[in-house]
Amino acid sequence: MSVTVQHVQDALKALIDPNTRKDFMSTKSARNIQVADGKVSLDVVLPYPAKMVLGEIGKLIENGIRAIDGVTDVQVNVTWKIVAHSVQKGVKLIPGVKNIIAVASGKGGVGKSTTAVNLALALAAEGANVGMLDADIYGPSQPTMLGIHGRPESPDGQNLEPMIGHGLQAMSIGFLIDVETPMVWRGPMVTQALEQLLNNTKWKDLDYLVVDLPPGTGDIQLTLAQRVPVTGAVIVTTPQDIALIDARKGLKMFEKVGVPILGVVENMSLHICSNCGHEERIFGEGGGERMCKDYGNEFLGALPLDIRIREETDSGKPTVVAEPESRVAEIYRAIARRVAVKVGDLAVDHSSKFPSIVIQNT
Repeated sequence: MSVTVQHVQDALKALIDPNTRKDFMSTKSARNIQVADGKVSLDVVLPYPAKMVLGEIGKLIENGIRAIDGVTDVQVNVTWKIVAHSVQKGVKLIPGVKNIIAVASGKGGVGKSTTAVNLALALAAEGANVGMLDADIYGPSQPTMLGIHGRPESPDGQNLEPMIGHGLQAMSIGFLIDVETPMVWRGPMVTQALEQLLNNTKWKDLDYLVVDLPPGTGDIQLTLAQRVPVTGAVIVTTPQDIALIDARKGLKMFEKVGVPILGVVENMSLHICSNCGHEERIFGEGGGERMCKDYGNEFLGALPLDIRIREETDSGKPTVVAEPESRVAEIYRAIARRVAVKVGDLAVDHSSKFPSIVIQNT
């Protein structure tokens, strides 16, 4: 049988990417298909960072095409490309930042900052260029979690160079004040500080900027939703009802201001005893999944209540970098891939491709 491009396309339609959960033709990932004398070559460009799974994806495609009768050789070149996606109407993108992912919770103490930093590190481990903005002005924790000391430089006296921790570009009010200095500020000062940290940091070609929000639905959340170009939001909760009540409020707030919900992460879903291995669901069971079903959102994953997660973030080496081969790090990476896929599914921003039109009187 003579192999044609159509045969290859049909084979690709039957292959499902385990991360996007769609075939390679419908996502327009397969490109430049060449067929000659039974030899097939093609490029596959994924819409999400995939450093850890490139080989797996390449093998999946190669095996699928080799199954075509008449194919003698297959050359698959798998890469990824991350583009800027649409944000709220009337809000401009920030120079040097393609996509902003807000990590939020309605309630404090659910492990939101820990989830945010591990999400950022997991995206970076997959090959993306990632930044972390600590938007919790009253209680900044990212400097400690990323193990960053010192103050950011400002060569021009106006803009700040981001600090670097484990490969992440980072900015926090915690870099600019003494650790024990309380921020006794009213709302307008806090929102102004957030906007300055975001806009006056010289972010360098970020694929994703992860924003660790303070808990609640107050001034900072509203400023972020109305004036900052947020691509999507991740909601962090625990299974217990009291946390879910507040998490639902946070979710509804983002929906009201037109920010897509990328999904929900359930933290502390299961405790495994470090001595005997006994499993116990201290905070209840299935709360995050029920919330997702109620609102039609994706359940991104569940994380255990594990003493090592706390110890590692307190020491400045979060789990994804401290124990990259661990089961917990694997869960964080799976969540990160799904977040990146969900971002990739959103409408692409084309504003940078259109020239500015200026009307002048002559």
